[in-house]
Amino acid sequence: MTGQRQRSIHLFRFAGIDVFLHWFWFLFAAYEISDRMKSYSSLSWNVLEYLALFFIVLLHEYGHALACRQVGGTADQIMLWPLGGVAYVNPPLRPGATLWSLAAGPLVNVALLLVFFPLGMKLDRSLGLAKRAPDAHSFLIALMGINVILLVFNLLPIYPLDGGQILRCLLWFVVGRARSLMGAVVIGFVGVAGLLLIAAWMHSVWIGILALFILSSCWGGLRQAQALSRLDQLPRHEGFSCPSCKIAPPVGKFWRCSHCGASFDTFQTRALCTHCGTQHSLTMCLDCRAKNPFSEWVSLPVPVN
Repeated sequence: MTGQRQRSIHLFRFAGIDVFLHWFWFLFAAYEISDRMKSYSSLSWNVLEYLALFFIVLLHEYGHALACRQVGGTADQIMLWPLGGVAYVNPPLRPGATLWSLAAGPLVNVALLLVFFPLGMKLDRSLGLAKRAPDAHSFLIALMGINVILLVFNLLPIYPLDGGQILRCLLWFVVGRARSLMGAVVIGFVGVAGLLLIAAWMHSVWIGILALFILSSCWGGLRQAQALSRLDQLPRHEGFSCPSCKIAPPVGKFWRCSHCGASFDTFQTRALCTHCGTQHSLTMCLDCRAKNPFSEWVSLPVPVN
């Protein structure tokens, strides 16, 4: 998030969540507004439509963030960028908790369709906006279309879209964390190929950019899945568990001293670097990446045969 933050604007903080807007959003907004100028009689309606898109995406990302907090995770940042938004969530390392954090975003769009948009369309018909105020009528139709497109697109089973990550969580219940991610990533690569074909057929620059973004995310997911697979095969320190994810740490020199750079097994030395004598106050979990004081790593009873 650090690099992204340098290229973004901090908009506001609400419910303990900082919302950032990527600077590229303005270029995309200018393109979209100018591209749909013929849809309304006034430019102000085009601007209002784009602001509505902004608001719907924001609600979607808040759905992710608040659901993550509900299951005991952390979520304090949202980034809005031209092709959607990203909620930086860190749910507990359980498939059920992760699944709820992911599903809550699309459920916000479902709620908008089931509650607010029928009310809007009823108001449209009762007031006869199609004849009396055609711009307002077109705006309501556009809002429903935007929400449906966002919902359907996000539910495509292509990693890292919500649908792809929900599929990964469902697989997680059956085949485990590493294999489920690998499966979702493979399907994501197939989806990228499909999007590139669609982009070429429709001569769409934006679909091509989206496909490249998904390709980059799939590549990162592939490397993460490979790392998780190697991590899962390692022996574990049975006397400890992470305060955040409750998983026992692996045995090996996987921790690096921040003072001298030497590698050591922090659980064999009780967070003491044997090379320079530095006592580390925080210990990072290699599974969930959370950092906690070494004293909080729960000492579990060793089973007796």
